Amino acid sequence: MTLHVLIVDDERPVRDELTFLLGRDDRIASVSTAGSGTEALQLLRERDVDAVFLDIAMPGLSGLDLAAVLARFRTPPRIVFVTAHAEHAVDAFDLHAVDYLLKPVREERLREAVRRIRDAGVTPPRDDTIAVELGGVTRLVTRSTVSYVEAQGDYSRLHTATGSHLVRLPISTLEERWRDTGFIRIHRSLLVSLHHVEEIREEDGRVAVVVGGHELLVSRRHTPALREQLRRTRRGEA
Repeated sequence: MTLHVLIVDDERPVRDELTFLLGRDDRIASVSTAGSGTEALQLLRERDVDAVFLDIAMPGLSGLDLAAVLARFRTPPRIVFVTAHAEHAVDAFDLHAVDYLLKPVREERLREAVRRIRDAGVTPPRDDTIAVELGGVTRLVTRSTVSYVEAQGDYSRLHTATGSHLVRLPISTLEERWRDTGFIRIHRSLLVSLHHVEEIREEDGRVAVVVGGHELLVSRRHTPALREQLRRTRRGEA
C-alpha cells in the first residue's frame, strides 16, 4: 500500500524539505503541497489523499481548524501535525491525529509517522492517546497502559506501571471519554481501569480495589456501580 499525501504549511522552505524527505520514502506514491488551509481545501475538492502533514500556526485557517473540518469528511484523511509548538499536542490528539512532529523534523522520525499512517489504515481503531509534557519533551501515553487516574483540581494524574503523568484535563472529561473502555469512577477523585484491578477487598463495610499494588478506597456512593460493573464483566457483558 503506497500513500498519497498532502503537505500544508505557509512556509515554502518547510514544504520543500518535507517534500524532499517524503519523496525518499518508497511507501509514498505522491506528494502535493498547499500554502494555506484554504488552498488545501480547494485541492482536496479535486483529489483524494490518504494523509495530511499539517502545520498548526498558519494565517487565516489554523491547522487545528483545518483538522476539525477534515474530520467531517466522509472518508477523512489521516492527520500528522508538523509544528514548532509543543503546547498544542493535547488539542492535536483530541482531534485524533496519528502523530505530532516537532520542527525541525528528522528523517527517521518522519518515516515513523508514515508507518503510523499505514498502520492506522489497516488496524482496528487505535488505543486512545494522551500527550503529556515532561522536561520539555512531549510523550504519548496510551489509555491501555493507564491503571488509574487521580484528580488534581482541573488536572488529572495518569498512573501507569512505569510512573505517573500530570495532564491538563479534568477527571470528568477522561471519565466520559473512557467510559466504554473499562474505566469506572470509584471516588470523586479516582477513576480506575477494571482491566488493571488485581484484588477487591471488603472489610467492615468498606470496599477497596488494588491496582498496580496500590489500595484505592471505593466511596459508598460509587460502590453499587462498581459491583454491578464487575457482575457484568464476569457475565461477559462488558
